[in-house]
Amino acid sequence: MKPKTVDKIATAVIIGVAGLIVLVLAGLLGFILVRGLGHLSFDFLTSPPESIRAGGGIGPQLFNSLFLLVLTMIITVPLGIGAGIYMSEYAKANKITDFIRLVVEVLSSFPSIVVGLFGLLLLVNYFGLGFSLFAGALALTIFNLPLMVRITEQGLKSVPREQKEAALALGLTKWKTITSIMLPIALPIIVSGTILAAGRVFGEAAALLFTAGMSSPRLNFSDWNPLSPVSPLNPFRPAETLAVHIWKINSEGLAPDAAEIAAGASAVLVITVLLFNLLARWLGRFMHRKFTAMK
Repeated sequence: MKPKTVDKIATAVIIGVAGLIVLVLAGLLGFILVRGLGHLSFDFLTSPPESIRAGGGIGPQLFNSLFLLVLTMIITVPLGIGAGIYMSEYAKANKITDFIRLVVEVLSSFPSIVVGLFGLLLLVNYFGLGFSLFAGALALTIFNLPLMVRITEQGLKSVPREQKEAALALGLTKWKTITSIMLPIALPIIVSGTILAAGRVFGEAAALLFTAGMSSPRLNFSDWNPLSPVSPLNPFRPAETLAVHIWKINSEGLAPDAAEIAAGASAVLVITVLLFNLLARWLGRFMHRKFTAMK
């Protein structure tokens, strides 16, 4: 068989496989959205759920997911960027560094259910945090930290070596070179990766079943005291997130419209994760053009 013929066949096979994957994803997303979009309304997005009666919403669960996202990123981003800077610029190439990289790779491939069980044993039981948003945020930090470390490290390594050497030659300290030269150039990659990590946090369920809990107290949205047990800003209260709520209502929902509520909640979750991904791509391109003066 001629090389050109082989090349055409291989190209057709690759395009066919890629098209099949796109069709499967489009069909899955379309099925979820078509089932759920008809149930979305302002009342559905803001009202609390009903255990037995019809007409419940996802207001507290949606708020819990967003609040948990903020808590997790507050913990994850500084630790991940700091560890990424150390691994990229300060860690020497030796067996200890190789072991740290191995641990990071292993953590990044951990099933989320394992992270949830670890959080249950260590955070919920041993440290006595109980089922709470804070315990869930710490568990998700363990889940997301390897991703942030790798993103930061790859972003810093993408900086041209000549720019780093020029800054050092001008008399800048290593830390000043990192913060003033390297981080601004690597910022588009780091920001895009951070938004993608946030999308993972928003859609996570398995790790939160054993840490944040599967129920929420009745929240008083007029009480903004973070120490109050009914305050929505209390990080030490149990909190059922949107992804956990979808699992729970599909498995044990008693309301007559449980299927419709699950479909609507699934559509909200899918749309939110899609927005996270689109925002990451747009912001990454925007910042890349801004810092590199590309049109």
